[in-house]
Amino acid sequence: MSNYSEEHKEFLKKKKKEKIIVISFQILILLVFILGWELLARFNLINTFLLSSPSLVLKTLGSLFTNNDLLVHIGITLYETVVSFLVVTIISLLVSTLFWFSKRLAKILDPYLTVLNSLPKVALGPLIIIWVGASTNSIIFMALLISLFLSIINVYHNFKETDSNYITLLRSLGASKLQIFMKAVIPSNLSNIINNLKINVSMCYIGL
Repeated sequence: MSNYSEEHKEFLKKKKKEKIIVISFQILILLVFILGWELLARFNLINTFLLSSPSLVLKTLGSLFTNNDLLVHIGITLYETVVSFLVVTIISLLVSTLFWFSKRLAKILDPYLTVLNSLPKVALGPLIIIWVGASTNSIIFMALLISLFLSIINVYHNFKETDSNYITLLRSLGASKLQIFMKAVIPSNLSNIINNLKINVSMCYIGL
């Protein structure tokens, strides 16, 4: 015997139907894009030297896989992404925590963070190669430049927006600043921290 009411069953049915419709349209859009891209290339309506085509991409992927180059490059990119992501995450959390404990320090460094975040990092590529060298280190350094300052700004902003009433209540009960941070700030911002981690992954990959 089902524990769901007819209304609940109808709601679940509509929700499942909506999910199927969304996924179907997502797949359809992708297929139309790939088909249109291939047709434009076949009829020479686009320059395949600049824009390639799905068939040429598949052919190149097959060649790279056969020569074992594809897996090697995927492994290197994955390694660089993981390293830069972990470094950015750790530094941004530590700096944001330090800023929360020292509002004065946050006010002093805030304009510098804003300026550093607005720098055209990609334009600094040649300088980064000179400073760090043309190696994996320079690639990771570029990923750090692109994602680190934005991550610090976002995490610290979330920490500042913690419910002030909750913090006031804990203070009235005699909680220390560390206890407030551990019992109020961190739990209140877990979802924000996770969202920031998602952004960090994409930004690190863009940097790479």
